[in-house]
Amino acid sequence: MTSEAQPAPVARATGIGSFPGSTQGAFDEALRVVLGELGADPSGIPFVPEVPGRGAPAGMVGRTLGLFAAAGVWDADLQPEGWRLTGTDGAPPIDQRRARSLLGQDLDSWEEQSAGYAGAVKTQVTGAWTLAATVERPRGDKILADHGARRDLAQALAEAVTGHVADLRRRTPGADRVIVQIDEPALPAVLAGRVPTASGFGKHRVIHPPEADQALRWVIEAVAAAGAEAWVHCCAPDAPLALLRGAGADGLAVDLGQVGGEGHDALAQTLEDGGTVALGVVPSLAPSGSLTDTAVLERLLRWFDMTGLDPADHLGQLVLTPACGLAGADAAWARRALVLTLGAARGLAEAAQE
Repeated sequence: MTSEAQPAPVARATGIGSFPGSTQGAFDEALRVVLGELGADPSGIPFVPEVPGRGAPAGMVGRTLGLFAAAGVWDADLQPEGWRLTGTDGAPPIDQRRARSLLGQDLDSWEEQSAGYAGAVKTQVTGAWTLAATVERPRGDKILADHGARRDLAQALAEAVTGHVADLRRRTPGADRVIVQIDEPALPAVLAGRVPTASGFGKHRVIHPPEADQALRWVIEAVAAAGAEAWVHCCAPDAPLALLRGAGADGLAVDLGQVGGEGHDALAQTLEDGGTVALGVVPSLAPSGSLTDTAVLERLLRWFDMTGLDPADHLGQLVLTPACGLAGADAAWARRALVLTLGAARGLAEAAQE
């Protein structure tokens, strides 16, 4: 008997999440770009895009609170200062219902346009610590100020994510790999005690690593129990990568330009341990000069040389992305950024085989 040859590992490419635009038509166009570029290429991982220009209910926080409404765990309304919890005593407030409705429309479009697709898919949710630093309690000030509320929030997010993964699987029957990207841009500020109080005159207390780990772990374990992979995305310069990996994250997603010395070590260790690293290597906004996939590839090869890793040993674990979301870009650059990541991923695979 002869065994079938296994396909050579390849680096992959995907997006962080957001796209420019302010209408439902802009979402549909973003989805066509994502599926047309990433869904049609073996190196691509298509994702459910976000178009936050449609308003707060379509932003990263509102979108995740829409998942809370779908799961029946906590209601929230929109105040001039931002989102605020209201409890679970009645029907969700109108803004949260709108967030749930927009997400439902987006997933309907995803289900229609992705019909027949087979492969990996990705979705994004806002992490518990970024929600805690952003959303207010019913009586004011951020959830971050209340230990019990912080705990309840993380557990509610875990429940909501479980339902979201099941819904995405139902809508994408050909998906053989579901990835949940947990966005935690505020986590470094939470850990350092830099989140301002409602008055603006003080800062919330530091959250210590053991508590941060527990909340992260609840959500990550819920993703795993739903049969999906959990990547944590943080593009801040002081992203706590070792903490994220220690909490069980399958993958780390970063802006390579924001990573410092210890961060490079943490990313290299993640690869050596068999985890996924998603490197943001293409600018989120169009650069003043031209940028080619060859230039992006050269930057990647320099990173591998600096870390002492051989790219041939880690191709299957590496994912290339834009530096962060593309909501601030124009439509032409949003498409170009994805094309560049794909070209660099293919180029890395070729370079590793030489």
